Amino acid sequence: MRPGPTNSLVDVAGLRVGHAHRVGGGHRTGTTVVLPPAEGAVAGVDVRGAAPGTRETELLDPRNLVERVHAVVLTGGSAYGLAAACGVMERLAAAGIGYPVAGGVVPIVPAAVIFDLGRGGTFRAVPDAALGRAAYDAATLPSPPPAASAAGSPPNGALPGPPPQRTATPDGGEASCGTAPPTASGSVGAGTGAMAGGLAGGVGTASVVLADGTTVAALAVVNPVGSVLDPADGTLAGARYGLPGEFDHLRPPAAEETGAWKPRKAPSFNTTIGVVATDRTLTKAQCGKLAGVAHDGLARAIRPAHTMTDGDTIFALATCAGPAPAQDGFQDVLAAAADVFSRAVAHAVLAATGREDAPAYLDVFPSATVGDS
Repeated sequence: MRPGPTNSLVDVAGLRVGHAHRVGGGHRTGTTVVLPPAEGAVAGVDVRGAAPGTRETELLDPRNLVERVHAVVLTGGSAYGLAAACGVMERLAAAGIGYPVAGGVVPIVPAAVIFDLGRGGTFRAVPDAALGRAAYDAATLPSPPPAASAAGSPPNGALPGPPPQRTATPDGGEASCGTAPPTASGSVGAGTGAMAGGLAGGVGTASVVLADGTTVAALAVVNPVGSVLDPADGTLAGARYGLPGEFDHLRPPAAEETGAWKPRKAPSFNTTIGVVATDRTLTKAQCGKLAGVAHDGLARAIRPAHTMTDGDTIFALATCAGPAPAQDGFQDVLAAAADVFSRAVAHAVLAATGREDAPAYLDVFPSATVGDS
């Protein structure tokens, strides 16, 4: 197996990703949107955490009406942040994309949130419809040619276009509003204010191309109350599922570093959310199973997972560009979904930017990089 050209969710042909975030003036939060082709994607969901914040998940039950969704929104802001989905819905409606009804269309936009309230200093500095629109606009910008990479995350950076905008904040200050490339990992989009067991969390993404050409990919917003570390040696638990060469630059950190790591008391609420996707044709029921198995990857990379104060939620998308897999082929897609989600969690933590209340992994464990002493 090998990663796709960008080792990210957009390696599933037809999917687009947009990240928008606000930092400063009391803000440290953001929104990430995943857009399928205009006809939508077959979708499923699996909610395992005991404190979820979600929208439109009941529609994804195989017994219910709609087959396809037109966007998935992942956002900060706890329940307040669900307003970001309204901005995405507005953009889709303006483009004529949605479920057809008399007089127009109704875009189907499921969403899930992480708890990041107050991470920038102001409790109600949360994503809104305007930030949802900004994430949608970022997803619809022309994508630069992918840089072929055998492994690892593409570098973070700003999308080409206008510089970050300034916006007024609830406390009278200003926040810098920015975007990031669709392939980015780290403190971007919905992961801008994320924490992971005392470390900086964020957005992570990864992909794999199976032997028969099927692509499976994931995007995770990593904000768990649990630890992302292997308790035996301090390595990132999700990295053990890496493809050849993907995490070869890492090694177990020095014993004195792991012994000195005493994370600050974790916040009372957290949550990891994400999307797993494939280019194969799946039913809604199969997408639900795909999302459920991706939770296995979450639990391999985060310990404990699915706690009473996590709202862990994973959506699954099938773009249906390829044929329906045989039973053995579907088993391979399921196995890949678990592994690719674990890898996405590891990339999120590796790429996250440290801050005073949440240091970066390599700031705490500098010896974990091969070649460093």
